[in-house]
This record gives sequence, C-alpha cells and structure tokens, in this order.
Amino acid sequence: MSGHVYARPLQGVVFLVLAVACFATLDTSVKVLGASVSVLLVVWFRYLFQAVVMAGFVLPTRGWRSLRTRHPWLHLLRGALLLLVSTLGFISLGYMPIGEFTAIVMLTPLVVTLLAAVFLKEPANLLRWALVLGGFGGALLVIQPTGQAIGWAVALPLVMTLAYAVFQILTSRMTRTEDAMTLHFYTGWVGALLISLALPWVWQSIDDLRTAALLGLAGLMGTVGHFLLIQAFARAPAGVLAPYLYVQIGFALFAGWLVFDHVPGTLEWWGIALIAACGATMAWLSARAPQTARPARP
Repeated sequence: MSGHVYARPLQGVVFLVLAVACFATLDTSVKVLGASVSVLLVVWFRYLFQAVVMAGFVLPTRGWRSLRTRHPWLHLLRGALLLLVSTLGFISLGYMPIGEFTAIVMLTPLVVTLLAAVFLKEPANLLRWALVLGGFGGALLVIQPTGQAIGWAVALPLVMTLAYAVFQILTSRMTRTEDAMTLHFYTGWVGALLISLALPWVWQSIDDLRTAALLGLAGLMGTVGHFLLIQAFARAPAGVLAPYLYVQIGFALFAGWLVFDHVPGTLEWWGIALIAACGATMAWLSARAPQTARPARP
C-alpha cells in the first residue's frame, strides 16, 4: 500500500467532477474553433493562457523560491504528456462528435486503476474493479449506436488515452512532494514553450471577437480544469477518482446536444445510466473509506 494518507476523498471527487465539466466546455469550444482556426494554434493559445495566468499569480504571491523543485525532468515529462494529450484530443474532435470522442477517452479510468494498483500500490478490490468495468461497459454503450467513431481516427484518442493515464498517475505521484501551484506553473510553461516551436508554420491572425472569445474560453477552461485535477489527486487515490472521470461523458453529450444538436440514441442513455450507477456506488464507498481507515492509520 502507498504510504501517503488521503484524508479527504469526497473533496477529491468534487474537484474532479468540476474539472471534467471544464474539460467538456474546453472540448466544445475547440470543436467550434476547429472550423476556422488551426488546431495547433488553439493548443498554443491554450498553453500560453495557462502559462501567463500562473506566472501572474504565482510569482507575485510566492516568489521565485516557490518554483524550486527536485524533479525538473518529471515536470518536463508531465508537461510534454499533457501537450501530447491536448494535441491528439483537439485533432480528434475535428473528426468525431464530442460525446463519442469523450466516451472513447473514458477508457482512461480502467488504465489508470491498473497502473495505480501496479505502480502506486493503491488498493483496488474486486468491487472497485467491478465498478470500473461497469463504467467501461457504459462507455461502450455510448459508442455503439452511431459507429461514427470507427475508422482510422479512432487511433488518435486511443493513443491519447494511454498518454492521459500515464499523465494522471504521474500527477498523483508528484502531488505528494510538489506544490499544486508549482505543478501548474511548470505544466503551462513546458507546453507553451514546446508548442511555440511550431508557431511559425501555424500562425494566423484572429480578427473577429467571437473567435477571440472562444480562444479565451478554451484557455480559461484548460487552466482551471487542470488546476482542479491536481487538487483532486492531492485529496484522493487515483483508483478512487477513476470512475468519476466517466461523468465527463454526460457533460459532453449535453454540450453536443446544446451546441451541435447531436442527440444520443437509446443505448447511449442506457450507458449513461450505468455510468451514473457505478459512480454513485463508488461515492458511497469513498464516504466510508476514511472512517474505516482511521483506526489503522491514525
């Protein structure tokens, strides 16, 4: 078992649900932007926004000392992983509806739970595995009706899923020794600097208010969402949080209906119900966990 004590798993769940709501909003704005703006330019602005906001907040309030770290290469790896996730995700959204894309990405919790159990030694009993597999089955029901996610484009979110799982595990490990603001600062600047290398080939001027507003929304939602994600993993184990990532499917389907008039089919709604049932059960288990753990781990 991990030596790290998680005292507030329910707070972690709340932060995670808020984070995935931000990510669904981010995906929606990116899909709208994709019709007129280069995907790599959107990625660049999203990271530049985060880097500038975090620099403006962290440096005046905490100073340069707050950026000291014993793991610079892990920060570089984490930033590069998230940049890869963002780029593959933004490209995928150009080929798939938001709901189907998000459902494929929701294979991530199964991979996260496996990696957390093997490498972080976080507990994952049979009931938790059953709940994760139940959520996975719900995600498959969401994908099944339309078939639009089948084809070469499906490889992009699958690769993204693996990278995102590794990113989440790395985040869970680094929050044990690194300050959340330090993590967020380096993530933004690593992504911004790396994607800036491609800027000369993808630059285009933005001359209308709507596009500028959507770029700003994408930057804001990415920045806030990943800060909430860090806070979530600082408060609860990755294995506990994993099923709640499925909630993003619901947010994405709602956004797809609201913005793109994409209505889910019957099997998709059954999938959402299964995901919600698994999530509610896991919430009940999470509520019991601190009470059970206190006598053994004061």
